[in-house]
Amino acid sequence: MLSMNNITVRLGGRTILDGATAAIPPGSRVGLIGRNGAGKSTLMKVMIGELEPDDGEIDMPRLARLGYVAQEAPHGDRTPLDTVLAADVERTALLEEAETCTDPDRLGDVHERLLAIDAYSAPSRAAIILTGLGFDEEMQNRPLDSFSGGWKMRVALGALLFSQPDVLLLDEPSNHLDLEATVWLENFLKAYPATLIVISHERDLLNNVVDHILHLQGGKVTLYPGGYDSFERQRAERAAQLAAAKQAQDAQRAKLQDYIARNSARASTAKQAQSRAKMLAKMQPITALIEDPSLSFDFPSPSELRPPLITLDLAAVGYSEEKPILQRLNLRIDPDDRVALLGRNGNGKTTLARLLAAQLPPMDGAMNTAGKMQVGYFTQYQVEELEADSTPLEQMTRAMQGKTPAAVRAQLGRFGFSGNRATSQVGTLSGGERARLALALITRDAPHLLILDEPTNHLDVDAREALVQALNDYSGAVLLISHDRHMVELTADRLVLVDSGTATEYAGSMDDYIDFILGVNQPKGEAKPKVKKDKKAEAERREQARQIRNKVSAAEKQIAALQARMSEIDRAMFDPSSASGELAKLTMSELSRRRSKIADELAEVEASWLENNEMLEALE
Repeated sequence: MLSMNNITVRLGGRTILDGATAAIPPGSRVGLIGRNGAGKSTLMKVMIGELEPDDGEIDMPRLARLGYVAQEAPHGDRTPLDTVLAADVERTALLEEAETCTDPDRLGDVHERLLAIDAYSAPSRAAIILTGLGFDEEMQNRPLDSFSGGWKMRVALGALLFSQPDVLLLDEPSNHLDLEATVWLENFLKAYPATLIVISHERDLLNNVVDHILHLQGGKVTLYPGGYDSFERQRAERAAQLAAAKQAQDAQRAKLQDYIARNSARASTAKQAQSRAKMLAKMQPITALIEDPSLSFDFPSPSELRPPLITLDLAAVGYSEEKPILQRLNLRIDPDDRVALLGRNGNGKTTLARLLAAQLPPMDGAMNTAGKMQVGYFTQYQVEELEADSTPLEQMTRAMQGKTPAAVRAQLGRFGFSGNRATSQVGTLSGGERARLALALITRDAPHLLILDEPTNHLDVDAREALVQALNDYSGAVLLISHDRHMVELTADRLVLVDSGTATEYAGSMDDYIDFILGVNQPKGEAKPKVKKDKKAEAERREQARQIRNKVSAAEKQIAALQARMSEIDRAMFDPSSASGELAKLTMSELSRRRSKIADELAEVEASWLENNEMLEALE
């Protein structure tokens, strides 16, 4: 069992982890989650021994091999295949010894051990892992230094997976992956035979791979059984219980304070007042679950334009006249479209996005755009290039030159930058906050088309969900490139596959595409053509789903409030002396009638919640 015992870490005068304690069962697959900046990576650094805690300790299983991806990417002349194979240190050492050993008995032992660890099939196993991560045969045999940093990190991930440690630690493993490699990794981790702890904001991975959620909040950790959806349900129930308990405690605290204030000066009641004062001092405050009110995305609505926004007619695009990346492009984008680009990294998705954003001119064919169309184009480079020593207010003021201070503040407020947050230095913001600022900057002119290239890399699960809601509320067109399957499924109603030097409409669903990637459920012989989705019907379905989601959310809040009121009445009926406010004035029969009325109302709201959930599942 892997145990965290009272782990406390302070960095720069701030407490990051505060007595974090949890026991991870052997063989568990654990998703370590929490808001950006909560301390997830700090906790993982403590686990691997890179950071010494101020207090507490980590207990690892005896002789367990710990595996994690080093921050520095591998480099040099060695190939990806050789790098992955070298990760099996024992195999490498045995093979070298077999080449030089002259002792027949020892040589026999070496070959016996090589057979036991299946050493001779290692090249094929390494190649399978690299193929899953996006490396074809030619790429597997190129020097590492011919690859970008992102591809080198894929090699590092492949080497770690190949080494099969007893405790596998992964920190946002999909950040450098495309959708195809993310799906492969998810399936690989499902079958991983040892303990896995993964920091991830991928909702699908957290639902399909892990069997426990370790939630980090306020420096503390709580272990929940099940995947992410199960965790959300348990957290909602806990929040309702805490809210009710806090309300009851606040009432008891007010009652004690009132008694102390009225009776401390009287000789006859001074001792009782002192006794209650001691009780009040020892009362541990119940803290309600804290949610971040600044977590918001609100895209401004564009002016109306007649369709189409953009048409491509046999267009070609690339970076060299002699060698276009994409050719024979025929594509139309209308004002209400929601388009997701599919295809492996390197196939040209970003190149197509840059063409549509007018950052690259067409080399051939035609590209026609609506005259007054505004485009908002988001990339990770914009997040990285924000001025660290400037503030969101200063950067937005420069970007919205000529606009009033109120207009500048309003645009920042749409993305959660109000008050002191607007005047904090960008260098102090979390990755998710910087991503929100970049989105605020690119949408300042209310674009008719949003092009989002991997917008979720710095966002936690809650922020991603907020972005999905904002995109579904946005009245303009969206072009999305993302490895987050959950976001694609809930946002896009058109899929375009970028492959083989062109882009074509993909007529299937995301489930069909995932099956295609994994090679499962594929038709034998000639596949039947699939009917393309009706865009208008999909837009109507999306709007209907948004309205139902709002009803579900409102019902959940109402259910929590009604349950809290019932708990108050139950306490008042059980212990009349604890009742406060209006409840203290009611008789037992009046309390019973009120409880019955609330129970009836709760049953109605729960029935409505269940009905809307079933409708939402049918739509989605």
